[in-house]
Amino acid sequence: MRFLRFFLTFCIGLLTFQQADAQWRRAGTPRRQVIQKQMNLQLYSIRDILGNAETYAKNHVDVFKRLHEMGYTGVEAANYGDGKFYGVSPEQYKKDCEAAGLNPISSHATRNLNADELASHNFTEALKWWEQAIKAHKAAGMKYIVSPWCEVPKTLKDGQTICDFYNEVGRRCREAGLLFGYHSHSHEFQKVEGVVWIDYMMQHIDAENMFWQMDVYWAIMAQQGPVHYFKKYPGRFKMLHIKDIYELGESGFVGFDAIFRNADLAGMQDYVVEMEGNDGTIDSMEGVRRCAEYLKSQPFVRPSYAK
Repeated sequence: MRFLRFFLTFCIGLLTFQQADAQWRRAGTPRRQVIQKQMNLQLYSIRDILGNAETYAKNHVDVFKRLHEMGYTGVEAANYGDGKFYGVSPEQYKKDCEAAGLNPISSHATRNLNADELASHNFTEALKWWEQAIKAHKAAGMKYIVSPWCEVPKTLKDGQTICDFYNEVGRRCREAGLLFGYHSHSHEFQKVEGVVWIDYMMQHIDAENMFWQMDVYWAIMAQQGPVHYFKKYPGRFKMLHIKDIYELGESGFVGFDAIFRNADLAGMQDYVVEMEGNDGTIDSMEGVRRCAEYLKSQPFVRPSYAK
């Protein structure tokens, strides 16, 4: 009797599988369908093995191959200087990325105003630097160029000069077919003459000239809610830096579900994973692999946010 029940259960299960298989075949759908998600990695995350020209030359082929295998689809550079990325030409950097199936989507690079330029409101020399950088980023096939840092000004007069400067940089990037952004940390939430500096920038830099690459971890470290700022300035955050204390989702410190569910409100088109370090129990490549696995496993992360 027990054997008969087992046999009948087996037959029913086999019939169900065959019916489902026939439906999958008629629909042309593979039984095991892995959804590819567009995920970019900030290469600063693995700076110990890919942080300068020497380590890039030695390791980039293997590292890029492994990143692609982890599921990353693009990378954000963190070593630009004198028209080169990691010591190679923009064209070569693009080839290196694309050979591994990675999109060289963006780069962190900047030339801010020095004290004399800030006082004189003269951007001439700074803009020469930016013209070369814009050409290099365009040649590297990038979509974005992101300024990763700016000191908080001491006065709103200096703050307005910085805003005027960023408006001009952004205009030149836009005319070249690039999107210019600013990567925020926590210090931008400080006040200048009673005004929150990030709010002043938001209100005095044209949206068409500069987007915001909010680092969600640093916003929370400044005791600010990322979604609150999405609501305050909807559409201004074309990119986000997705970061946790160490590997994504491990701390419970960052509400990634709310952040990703409000991606349309933010205006997000791409996001970049970044790890600033780990607890010492794993290496950097294992860390970024775990970050990729976390994002791939989360139903609130869509396959793409491209518009």
